[in-house]
Amino acid sequence: MVQALLIIDIQNDYFPGGAMELVGAPLAGAQAGKLLHAFRQKSLPVVHIQHLSTRPGATFFVQNKEGVRIHERVAPTAGETVLQKNFPNSFRETPLLEHLRKHEITQLVIAGMMTQMCIDTTTRAAADLGFQCRLAHDACATKALTFGGATVSAENVQTAFLAALNGLFARVLSAEEICAGL
Repeated sequence: MVQALLIIDIQNDYFPGGAMELVGAPLAGAQAGKLLHAFRQKSLPVVHIQHLSTRPGATFFVQNKEGVRIHERVAPTAGETVLQKNFPNSFRETPLLEHLRKHEITQLVIAGMMTQMCIDTTTRAAADLGFQCRLAHDACATKALTFGGATVSAENVQTAFLAALNGLFARVLSAEEICAGL
């Protein structure tokens, strides 16, 4: 069984001062950095996913802006795969599936941002495609959401989405637990 680390959208716009700051982004970035270090130490494959907004009027992840860059805590090094996407699902209209199959990767460790959007969508797609997934809950970040006049705190959004993914779609673990199991 070959495993890879999939780091999704840990980009400057999600950090303090960015155009779409998330709750807990610095801590999540640090935990993702620990995973990245552990994978590098074991010479295991790493795939960085970078979102580029193509929507007219987009306010974040705008091409050629500082906010679109992958954050320094998880910056790719020479030889690591970087794929760009334009949709929440990291598999949609990207070579991700082809890359994983070519390298016979069957297990993914997933970290990134936003939990309720790109992490949820990509994790579900990966599971549907037959990958065994482990999701690092403390290496993900989100934001508060509103619906019907009610606001759901970022903490509750995070808990709800992680709880929904845990079991059928992924094993939700801490970065430390995942690193210990490598």
